[in-house]
Amino acid sequence: MRVDYRVQFPEGVAALVKLEDALRESPLEPALLELVRVRASQINGCAYCLAMHTRDARASGEDQVRLDTVAAWRETPFFTERERAALAWCESLTDLAHAGASGADYAGASERDYARVEAVFSAQDVVALTFAVVAINSWNRLAVGLGAEVTSLDGIEAPLTAAASRDSVGAKGDQ
Repeated sequence: MRVDYRVQFPEGVAALVKLEDALRESPLEPALLELVRVRASQINGCAYCLAMHTRDARASGEDQVRLDTVAAWRETPFFTERERAALAWCESLTDLAHAGASGADYAGASERDYARVEAVFSAQDVVALTFAVVAINSWNRLAVGLGAEVTSLDGIEAPLTAAASRDSVGAKGDQ
């Protein structure tokens, strides 16, 4: 890690943890929140958060195929309309620089994506969902910017090097 943000600015981490606590108390389903966290982390290239949230989603019973295909949610039948709306909203807010580039919409927050989310979520849920996207984007930027190491996560059963990964795949193929 470049710098341990938990040590250097614990007040900031505590504020984000408090936001996460509020999200847990929101009416949003835990599984939906994990899908949003995974999708934002994919877009942001945050290996640390991807490993954490796919681990957490599996531990809470999420189906592996859904986790494997969340990046291509539009092309699969595995997600509900509510999840699809949340994932579209997540993408709009996570990739602000590109999402609104096509025309008259606000930069990043398209009217189409907002209408979609508004159709299946209450106003309170829309705000909670927006805060969930804000939170995971904050965590992603901390982990990517300050170099959180994916191998430091508890409960991650993964090879510690690319060579170990290749050796593991080879060994499984030999069985």
